[in-house]
Amino acid sequence: MSEVTLYLADEEAMTAFGARIAQTTEGHGLIFLEGDLGAGKTTLSRGIIRGLGHEGSVKSPTFTLVEPYEIGDVRAFHFDLYRLVDPEELEYLGIRDYFEDDALCLIEWPEKGAGFLPKPDLTITIGPQDSGRSLKILSQSSRGELWCAALALETN
Repeated sequence: MSEVTLYLADEEAMTAFGARIAQTTEGHGLIFLEGDLGAGKTTLSRGIIRGLGHEGSVKSPTFTLVEPYEIGDVRAFHFDLYRLVDPEELEYLGIRDYFEDDALCLIEWPEKGAGFLPKPDLTITIGPQDSGRSLKILSQSSRGELWCAALALETN
């Protein structure tokens, strides 16, 4: 497992970094986004989804649990599990159907789905630091290792 830690000064930097993640993943894989309320998980997701080429709005799926995006031949799914009462509810959503190799899944609040989610390629933990955000990026698969190495090179 590799780990990269970086500092992003503002929302613009977070969105730009999301676009770099989009290019690195090429629209495939599973990324967990962790952090407190207001940490920037949705902002980073917005950057990733726009980095894949989506031009419309990117809203938080807090009430719908999942927002699908069809971007050319890329399928991206943005999940927000904050309001999930029981992880078993994910089975009723057909959660396993989303985790196909040709899709990119971004999951906010993954701890709420413990036991029903597969192991991610990357876990990104966002926290406050000075007036910006600190991001800890942890690889959790061989694909995640490659992404982590690529993102580390881009930030140096």
